[in-house]
Amino acid sequence: MHGSMSDIDPISEQVRECADRIAESGAAALSGLYDLTSGRLVRFAATITRNQHDAEDAVQSALVKVADNPRTLRGAERPWPYLLQMVRNESLLILRRKKRWRFATGILDLLTRCPVDELEQEETYRMVWTAMRRLPPKQSEVVALKIWENFTFAQIGEVLMISPATAASRYRYGIAKLEIELRGDEVEERR
Repeated sequence: MHGSMSDIDPISEQVRECADRIAESGAAALSGLYDLTSGRLVRFAATITRNQHDAEDAVQSALVKVADNPRTLRGAERPWPYLLQMVRNESLLILRRKKRWRFATGILDLLTRCPVDELEQEETYRMVWTAMRRLPPKQSEVVALKIWENFTFAQIGEVLMISPATAASRYRYGIAKLEIELRGDEVEERR
């Protein structure tokens, strides 16, 4: 990987600045980090937990850990991937605590409650989230990081602790499945 993560994605430097403010001012400064990252973190966690409420819980748990010990995030070489790893770990803990996987019946629990101006755009979001929900979690988390976070396969490998080749493979399989799912939804819609 050439260059640092902050060269590629300025959010890492913004996350580090928020961690600095938390270290200096205490938990009261956590709102800046929340405002900067929560939407993206919940969206990522939802690809793992498959449930909006569990995703929000995972993000909250990770941010509480940051508030308790901001030095870990502040001292991370790449703060944004580190925070994503924290949220991923919290998401996996939530899943482990459950006796079995529980899939929500409606798509609304997966939406990140982004304001939508057009009905057509909202329907597209629903179709994509429905298709993402049908992917195996290992593929959906790679697809989310690649598409929504614009991470390279090396960066994805760093966050998920897998090789870049494994990340690329999971992405390739996930995108192929998404394409099939989304075409299937188009066919159903035309009927």
